[in-house]
This record gives sequence, structure tokens and C-alpha cells, in this order.
Amino acid sequence: MNILKEIINYKKKSIIFEKKNNKIFLNLKKKSFFKLKLVNNIKKNKISIIAEIKKASPSKGILKKKFDPISIAKQYIDGGATCLSVLTEDKFFLGNKNYIKQIKKKYNIPILAKDFFIDPFQIYEAKSYGADCILILLSAIKEKLAKELYDVANKCGLDTIVEVHNEKEMAFALSLKKSIIGINNRNLKTFVTNINNSINLFKKFKFKNRIVVSESGFHSKKDILHISRKTSIRTFLIGESLIKSNNIKKKISSFL
Repeated sequence: MNILKEIINYKKKSIIFEKKNNKIFLNLKKKSFFKLKLVNNIKKNKISIIAEIKKASPSKGILKKKFDPISIAKQYIDGGATCLSVLTEDKFFLGNKNYIKQIKKKYNIPILAKDFFIDPFQIYEAKSYGADCILILLSAIKEKLAKELYDVANKCGLDTIVEVHNEKEMAFALSLKKSIIGINNRNLKTFVTNINNSINLFKKFKFKNRIVVSESGFHSKKDILHISRKTSIRTFLIGESLIKSNNIKKKISSFL
């Protein structure tokens, strides 16, 4: 069994428990400003970094032993992050939904709830914790469910990043007109990264008036320039190289 299937199987079981035990209170009047922030930067031809807060990953184990999401968020913001991505998956990434709520109490910055969304219940839950955007991972679910999650997120006033890895997924993602497109450079079956995946996919499709995010595999400004010179991508999701840095603020500033 590959890692992705293992995560999804666990997620299916945990959602049953959460539905029984969690009550959700929503403020549907509050609209997301995640996409808006990225659009404003693109208009100014500025690079946007979605800086990721995650404690661990299945492939690398613990990424930061002294893990304080509030402190990390502050360093990201001080370093120039446009948005944050917060891993909320609890078993394989050691995430927690409360991190979003805690960060939102202190900082008015758009947050992507990064998890494995397979049920509309999770979207309502993410909204209740203060998320502005959710991730829809096409390699984990069928197209019918992806469309349902996309529709529910829109009704809740949440933005969406539809994450793709190949041409088939990209063709479907483009049909979800309001969504941001995320190209993951990491193969979720092997967890090997190759930033050229963003370039190769970008060149095969037309992205008129769409925001495209290149995700994973960035270690320096050189990597960002490699993609931005060959495509019109100006938005990047970066996690491990930032989290593992001894000086997070300085590291994120170096990308910009």
C-alpha cells in the first residue's frame, strides 16, 4: 500500500469519530481573502510565498523538534509571507486544526487548511477553525467528490486550491473555474520531488486569468527564478526548507 492510500484509509475512519463528537459553529458571512491577496501580488508582478507550517512528514519524519506554530507564523509574516499553509492532518504529519484558530487570534493573514479532504464535513470544520482556503487533492479522490467539495467550499465562502500532479488531473482542475491551481512537484506515491513538473505541466495548458501555485521542492531563490523565468507562475508554496531552517525569517526573506 502506498502512503497516500494509507493516509486516506486512516482519514475515513477518523472522520466517522469526528462527526459523532464535534459540533460546528459557522460564520458564513466572513469571506476569504486568500485568493485576493495572491491576485493583488500578481497584478504588481510580485512573488507570493505561501509558507507552510508542518511538524512532520511521512517521508522525512520530524522536521522541527521545538515546534511552536505561533512563533513560526510570526517569523513567516515578518519575513514577508503572503499566506500561510497549516498542516492539520494529525497522524502522518502531526498536525492539529487548533493551530489555525490559534494563529488567527494573533495574526490577520490568510490561511490554507492543508489536509486530505474527503468529506464535506471537513470543510465546515475548517471554516469553523478560521481557515480561508482548503486543499482539494485530485490524486486522492474521484472527480465527482472533488466537484462536491469545491461547491461546498464556495458556499462557505472559502477559496480552494485544486492540487494536480499530471495532465489528466490538470484538465479536470481547469473546469473548476473559481479554484486556484496547485501543481505539486512531489510524487505522492514515492515522495520524490522535481520542480520541473510545474514547468512541464504549465507549458501544456492555457491558464487565462487563473492563479497557478508551484508546490514543493524549493530550497533557494534560484529554484523560484528557474520556474518564474520559464512560466508566468509567481506563487509558490514552500514548507520543509523553511521549517528546517535555523533562521526562518531570514530564510523566507532570501526567497523574496
